[in-house]
Amino acid sequence: MTLSFPNPTRTYDETRSLIRFIGHDGLNQILFLLPVAVFDREGVPGRRKERDYLLAFDRLRDRILTTARQAYQSRRRHTIELDLSEFGSALQSAT
Repeated sequence: MTLSFPNPTRTYDETRSLIRFIGHDGLNQILFLLPVAVFDREGVPGRRKERDYLLAFDRLRDRILTTARQAYQSRRRHTIELDLSEFGSALQSAT
């Protein structure tokens, strides 16, 4: 099966400073955890809020989902925490 993201829902976890989103591989649900530090690299001064992180996720959704698919291909787990190094400068150049 191919990993898909039929549900666009994403949530911000302030305690862990990450965004959670779900993918599906057939009947298997895959939880992805994206550290918000990915967005902080943009160099925007001041403290960001939940809305800022979720809007940044939405703006960069295609690139994030592409990276999530690549990570899932290499790890095949039910929970995948994406690493900052997996994004390189891709997110910086997109904003």
